[in-house]
Amino acid sequence: MSITRDSAPAWLRGLPDALGYPLTSDGRLVTAGVVTVLAYSVLVLSTFPQFTIQLLTRNPADLLYGIAALTRETYLSVGWLGLFLVVTYALLTGIATTHAITLFRRARRTSASTMLGVVPGFLAAGCASCGAGVLGALGFVGAMAALPFEGNLLRLGGILLLLFFLGRTGNPQTCSIA
Repeated sequence: MSITRDSAPAWLRGLPDALGYPLTSDGRLVTAGVVTVLAYSVLVLSTFPQFTIQLLTRNPADLLYGIAALTRETYLSVGWLGLFLVVTYALLTGIATTHAITLFRRARRTSASTMLGVVPGFLAAGCASCGAGVLGALGFVGAMAALPFEGNLLRLGGILLLLFFLGRTGNPQTCSIA
């Protein structure tokens, strides 16, 4: 049984529009790119927080070295799949941020109560992208090792959840804010 565009769930039909939205203007693309790089940096640096703190307190200019070293450590710890999932997290966080900014601007024009309704959506990218990062930042790096598939299942769950919410939003310029 194949799924056609008309028989697919609504959130799945809206996913291409949602993922392509940052490509509709240079400003959105730059915003998505900057947020993606920042999200990736935070995710990777939070995998080994003690190393990151020591490295950056010694010399803040070693930030790029820290990101490169911890990218390698992430690969060695969880393999290509885990690294791919971290990169996907960061990319989806950039896309979700462009959506949140657009929705926030639209809601600001309507009313304050509608604007408050956009805030949880803005935080969704943070929640989905934190996954392993929060455990590492809290000092529970060993907890990630105890999780099945080195935490890749947790990362995949967060990515699927973020894809679901992005698909439900679709193109934020055409969605209606009630």
